[in-house]
Amino acid sequence: MTREGIDAYAMFPQVALQVFFVSLVVLDPLVIVLVGLVRREGIRLAGALMVLDMCGNWWGNWHWLRDDPSQLLRLVPLSIFGVFVVASALPMHRRVAGRACRSETALPSA
Repeated sequence: MTREGIDAYAMFPQVALQVFFVSLVVLDPLVIVLVGLVRREGIRLAGALMVLDMCGNWWGNWHWLRDDPSQLLRLVPLSIFGVFVVASALPMHRRVAGRACRSETALPSA
């Protein structure tokens, strides 16, 4: 994919989708780092990217789904994972926010 650049997603006629999917090469590792550092921004970015990723895949594959509904099987794993990420984002965000508040109010050790 890295050698093909934006042409890696030439199967999608929408240029916006091609640009988005290529940008995930940078954005996905950024999410991993931010979530690994337990940053609220990483959780928000993960949720937003997952929603955009699911919408982009459904939009980009819609014409194939109309022609051959069996192609839906290709989108099921992504959709299940996407629902998991989005559904867990709010509880994770609350947990991380609560942890940040507790650490700010903790008394300094002697």
